Amino acid sequence: MHRMTPPLLADFLDYLQTIRGSSESTRKEYGYDLSHMLRFLLARKQNINADENPEALNKCTERFHRTITLRDLHAFLAYLDREKQNAASSRTRKISAMRTYFSYLTDTIQILDKNPADGLESPRLQKRYPVYLTLDESKRLLTQINQTKNDFLRTRDYAMTLLFLTCGLRLSELAQIDIDAIKVDSLNVIGKGNKERTIFLTNSVLEAIRDCKKHRPETEDPALFLSTHKQRMTNRAIQYRIDKHLAEAGFDTKLYSTHKLRHTAATLLYKHGKVDIRTLQELLGHESIATTQIYTHTDDEQLREAIAKNPLADLS
Repeated sequence: MHRMTPPLLADFLDYLQTIRGSSESTRKEYGYDLSHMLRFLLARKQNINADENPEALNKCTERFHRTITLRDLHAFLAYLDREKQNAASSRTRKISAMRTYFSYLTDTIQILDKNPADGLESPRLQKRYPVYLTLDESKRLLTQINQTKNDFLRTRDYAMTLLFLTCGLRLSELAQIDIDAIKVDSLNVIGKGNKERTIFLTNSVLEAIRDCKKHRPETEDPALFLSTHKQRMTNRAIQYRIDKHLAEAGFDTKLYSTHKLRHTAATLLYKHGKVDIRTLQELLGHESIATTQIYTHTDDEQLREAIAKNPLADLS
């Protein structure tokens, strides 16, 4: 986020966190996106360069916000598209931030008579299938991790990876797991929007966690997954370790990441576990089932099998 935050935006970000229960990452993303929007609008409407003079953002008063129109917001989105080459998905995120912000100003604190974002439409997104590891590729990655010579690093990284691959955890959810959070066969995690959900653990995951705890150094830090400094691992540190193992197993780390391991868990459950989409939605902690539907795609092998079942397929 920009180092100067206008009072109205600062109040909105506090509202997001304390009233709506949004995550810190959402708060930061909205803060960055909306600050970017306000800097653009200052330049467009008042010819003020807030990048060179950050204190100018304080000119984004209630009176300034009342001058913002749908046309201004369209101009900002056109700027993001043409000059910043923002992808449609990135612009969609910014539109979500703008809608929530102007709804707050109009309906919650009621300083605007009309919501300028009411007619804002999201760009059409190109349908993209999730990138994931096949079952054999997942096993190859785990085998590679098991070759790590240091027992602490091997058991820790194996347990983290298996949790990603079987439970579909988000990176932030895995990082926050405490050692006493593991129950008999489950754990509770706090997901997006501070929503708690229960994750049930397979025998293989429970065994991996037991091995991890066996080699975990003694420390007062309650985290299950510790760094070599005996502190809770950061998101970045976890991503670094997973990237390292992916690369060593022969995967392109530009295509694969911890989030792609989450995709893998969902896809394998749907394809091999025959899990229905509603159960998958709950397991992944998706608010909308539309988000979960990307995992219901068919691959070439499924299409080939479907065609082969045609009663006319064996005609010669």
